[in-house]
Amino acid sequence: MKDLLINMAKGLVDHPEAVSVDVDDVNEEGVVVYHLHVSEDDTGRVIGKQGKIAKAIRTVMRSAANRQNVKVQVEID
Repeated sequence: MKDLLINMAKGLVDHPEAVSVDVDDVNEEGVVVYHLHVSEDDTGRVIGKQGKIAKAIRTVMRSAANRQNVKVQVEID
């Protein structure tokens, strides 16, 4: 899951070396939170106009998580 998020983000940004992901442990609701970190210059590229790209990233991650019976949440930091 982490690799999927990293690969999606690296394809969107100008500075792929600055992409990193931190993963929190499963919380009390059974959700794994992924924190995506990108360069300050690339934040807009990852979020997109009106958040459309961020929404698409979250949709792909939720879909992949459903196949593994896991709940995920993606935070863009």
